[in-house]
Order: sequence, then C-alpha cells, then structure tokens
Amino acid sequence: MNATDDASHLAAASRATDRPGDTSPFALGLLLRRAHWRAAAVMGEALRPLGIELRHFAVLIELVNHGPTVQRDLAAATGSDKAGIMRVVDDLERRGLAVRKAVPGDRRVRAVEITPQGVELFDAAHVAAEPLAERLVVELGPGEPEKLTALLSRFADPSDGEA
Repeated sequence: MNATDDASHLAAASRATDRPGDTSPFALGLLLRRAHWRAAAVMGEALRPLGIELRHFAVLIELVNHGPTVQRDLAAATGSDKAGIMRVVDDLERRGLAVRKAVPGDRRVRAVEITPQGVELFDAAHVAAEPLAERLVVELGPGEPEKLTALLSRFADPSDGEA
C-alpha cells in the first residue's frame, strides 16, 4: 500500500460507520441494520426447525395481533410488497397455517386468517425462540434488555407514546 492508498483508506475509515461514538448521520441506521441482521439470524435459527422463515412469522404475528387482515394491510405492516405478501400467504396456506376468506361487501378482497394449526406453530415458535433470545441480550446488564426494548419501541413507532 502506498501513501495515496493509505490516505484514501484513512479518509474512508473516518466516514459513515457503525462504530461506537460515530457522529455520522448514518451511524444509527447502520447500527440498527447490524442489530436486525443479528436478531434475524438468531430468530431464523429458532424458526427453521418449524419449517418457516421470519417473513412468514411476521405475517402470523399480524394475524394473531389483529385477526383477519387483508393482504394490502399485511404488506404495509410487514414492509413487504404486493407480490411478496402473496407468496408468503401462499406458503402459509400450503402449510395449513392461514386461509384466505372473502370479505363481506367486497368480492375482490380476501382477508387472511390464522388457522388453529397456525396458532399452534406460533406458540411453538415462542417456546423454541426463548433460549436463543437469551443470546441476543447476554452482553447487556440488569434492566438493559427492557430499556432497549422500550427505546426501540418508541423509535419504531413514535405515535404509540403520544396520547
């Protein structure tokens, strides 16, 4: 490496990073992305033996929390697009975890509903994830996992904290 390459490397190293204390406007987003990748890998490990992926589980969460939901709303809630949510719902239907049902008053729209088998898998996923979730917070001190959850909840949906 010559002096020019070394200077370019140092300049690049001082730009947007996810290092502690970085003041870059991108630092928080980069840290959140890395945290997501780590959490997704751990939770994916819990779901894999159950035969589903995180994208499937995200839809099951919405169905458990909100009941029958139209695909357009599932796409918005999970950050998916129309084609992606259709594939996920197709997968869930094939597995018997969800069903599409007609929406009264609108023959073109179908609501997705979780099945009893889907609820069983949802509960089994939580049991499987519990010991793995401990790995995500092992480096945090007493009370910090709860604090992190509270902060991320406010960050993810600022309107929840407003009354």
